[in-house]
Amino acid sequence: MREIYLRTRDLAVGYGGKTLIRDIRLELGRGEIMTLIGPNGAGKSTILKSIIRQLTLTGGTVYLDGRDMAGLSERDVARRMSVLMTGSLHPELMTCFDVAATGRYPYTGRLGILTEEDRRKVEECLELVHAGALADRDFSRISDGQRQRVLLARALCQEPEVLVLDEPTSFLDIRHKLELLAILKDMVRVRKLAVLMSLHELDLAQKISDYVVCVRGDAIERQGPPEEIFTAGYMMTLYGAARGSYNALFGSLELEAPRGEPEVFVIGGGGAGIPVYRRLQRQGVPFAAGVLQENDLDYPVAAALAARVVGERPFCPVGEAAFQEAAEVMERCGRVLCPLESFGPTNERNRTLRQMAEEAGKLENI
Repeated sequence: MREIYLRTRDLAVGYGGKTLIRDIRLELGRGEIMTLIGPNGAGKSTILKSIIRQLTLTGGTVYLDGRDMAGLSERDVARRMSVLMTGSLHPELMTCFDVAATGRYPYTGRLGILTEEDRRKVEECLELVHAGALADRDFSRISDGQRQRVLLARALCQEPEVLVLDEPTSFLDIRHKLELLAILKDMVRVRKLAVLMSLHELDLAQKISDYVVCVRGDAIERQGPPEEIFTAGYMMTLYGAARGSYNALFGSLELEAPRGEPEVFVIGGGGAGIPVYRRLQRQGVPFAAGVLQENDLDYPVAAALAARVVGERPFCPVGEAAFQEAAEVMERCGRVLCPLESFGPTNERNRTLRQMAEEAGKLENI
């Protein structure tokens, strides 16, 4: 059973008393990650800033552990909720330990003097985010990825129940994106943190989130588990994309297919054809692909990038009708590429297609 810790009721947010998004109803439980997605300017950051009280609500209520946040003091909120906002801290002449230690402010009193217990907590949090070796380094002289880890340690030093992050992976390279999200996932699993964040990277949001909230226009358009949200048609609608496509299977975007009749026939399958499809797309060469079973790894990429795909039913051997169709399409193409090194029982007739292309002098080395 879900243990709801953060809840909004009839929430309305905006600027200067003007409501931009209304009727926001969120429920985030302990040990869960909820991610806001949507186009730039849709209001993801506005929602987060309103929840953490950087912006005044234009309506509704935010509850923390069943208590109205409006009735909680700053110190009470800080002991329950930590915040990591993009570009929110630019300290000078501070070590990474000093920066992380500022997260202990809800517990240190007015003078901010750290006890031995406080110092132990800071060291523990730096180690949790794999930043223990950075403790004595100048915060202004470390990389963006290292800074994000130190700021995450700072947030964890508050010993929160809820962690709010606004685009935490922005400006990070692949390694640091994966490291940061892996640390977050560990914190959620081990410490039962509730995490509310926004992300631009749809593939990462699809993989890490327990619940996804789609922000568009003046309302929350959809929310639910990733498998319900990340569909090819809806992602294109959410972002208003008119060109290219979204691959729900891989969680990736595809550019639009080159226009025109197929000039090249690709005999692929099992993922072997995908690099060839992408290369031909980059070169602007229209191509055909086949014969591919509809459950083949190649199939969704070929369907997005090829001018024509000759398909076969899932798990079925290439039948006569599909074989003849592929042969006819291949005959009209000037070149044939075959990245396959072996053929199995279900695609044995693709070996025949390859032999036909070789005999016709169309088969090219890859």
